[in-house]
Amino acid sequence: MIYLDNSATTKPCQAAVEAITNALTESWGNPSALYDFGIDAARQLRSARHQAAAAMGAEPDRVFFTSGGTEADNWAIFGTVKRMGKRGKHIITSAIEHHAILHCMEELEAKGFEVTYLQPDEMGRITVDALKAALRPDTILVSIMMVNNEVGSVMPIAQMAKLTHKLAPNAIFHTDAVQGFLKVPFSAKTLGADLISVSSHKIHGPKGCGALYISPKLKSFPPLLVGGGQEGGYRSGTEGTPAIFGFAAACNAGRETFREDIQREKLLLDHLIERLSQLDGVVVNGAHEAPHILSIGIPGIPTQNSINILQDAGICVSAGSACAKGHRSHVLSEMHVAPEIIDSTFRVSLCRETTLEEVDALVDTIEKDILTRTK
Repeated sequence: MIYLDNSATTKPCQAAVEAITNALTESWGNPSALYDFGIDAARQLRSARHQAAAAMGAEPDRVFFTSGGTEADNWAIFGTVKRMGKRGKHIITSAIEHHAILHCMEELEAKGFEVTYLQPDEMGRITVDALKAALRPDTILVSIMMVNNEVGSVMPIAQMAKLTHKLAPNAIFHTDAVQGFLKVPFSAKTLGADLISVSSHKIHGPKGCGALYISPKLKSFPPLLVGGGQEGGYRSGTEGTPAIFGFAAACNAGRETFREDIQREKLLLDHLIERLSQLDGVVVNGAHEAPHILSIGIPGIPTQNSINILQDAGICVSAGSACAKGHRSHVLSEMHVAPEIIDSTFRVSLCRETTLEEVDALVDTIEKDILTRTK
C-alpha cells in the first residue's frame, strides 16, 4: 500500500507504539494516586507534558492535553466566549476553517454573536489586510487556522496575532495549528497567539489525544470539564495516559528530525508538482506552501472515480478533509474554483516516511490509468 493521506491521519511511529504499549502493560497506574505506582505515572505524565511543550515551543505548564484537535478547538472557541462574552459579541474567523471551528461559529451565531468570515484569495490565503479591515473595538475572538488542510496555504499567524492585539486589545487570538504542528516552524512562546490547538494523530502519534496551549497572559480561562481537578483544573477526568504518552513520544521523535523532515517533504512535493505540470489535464489548486499538502484536480473525472482507480493501484488519497465526507469542498468553493474542477479534485498529503518511488507511482498511475479516461 502507498499511503498518501497523511493529513487525515498518520501511521504511529515506533516510539509512540512502544510508549503506548508500556503505558498499557507496565505504567498503567492512576497519576492522581498517592502511592509509588501512581506517583511514577504522574512523573511520566509530567515528562510527557515537557516533551509536547518542547515540540510546540511552549511553557510546559501552559500545555493541556485533550482528546484531539476538535476538542481543543471547541474549548478555545467556547471558552473564549464564556470568558469574554460580556465585552462584545463580534468574532472573526475565515471561511475556509476546519468544521471543528465553523460549526462552533454556527452555534454562536444562533445565540446572537456576530461572526465575520474572512474570504480567501484564489490561492487559499487569508491576508493581514482582510483581518485589519474586519477588526473592531468589540471583537472578542479571532480564530484563523495556521495551515489550510485542503490546499496547504500558510497563514501569517504571527502578524495576525500582533495586529489583533494592537487594534482589538480585548480580543483573544486562537489558531488551529493541527496541520501546522511539526510541519511549519513556530514557537508558541513567540508566535503571539493566545490559544493554539494541536493533534497527536497528525504527527505519527495515536488517535484520541491532542493539546491546547493557553498563553500565560490568560491568567484565567474557563475549564473544559470540572471534577477531580486534573490538567491544572482545566480538564478534569483521569488522564488517558496511553494516548498522552504515545503523543509525547511522537512529539519527541518529530522534534528531533523536524528540519530534515520538512526539507525532504518539500523536495518531494516540488518533484510531484513538477511531474504533474508535464501532464495535460491536471490542475493544481491553491498555494501548496506547506511541505505536505497538494490539491489536484482532473476535470472530466469525478473525484470518487480517481480515488477508486488509485485505490485499485494500491494508492490511498482523499477527496479533501476527512471530516467533510460527502460534501463539496467549502474551501475550494470559497476560493471560487470552477465547479468542474472542485468535483474532480482529490488531496495528496505526504509525511516523513513518504518516498520518491511512491510519489512517482502516483504520477504514473494518474498518467496511465486516469488521464486516459478523459481522451
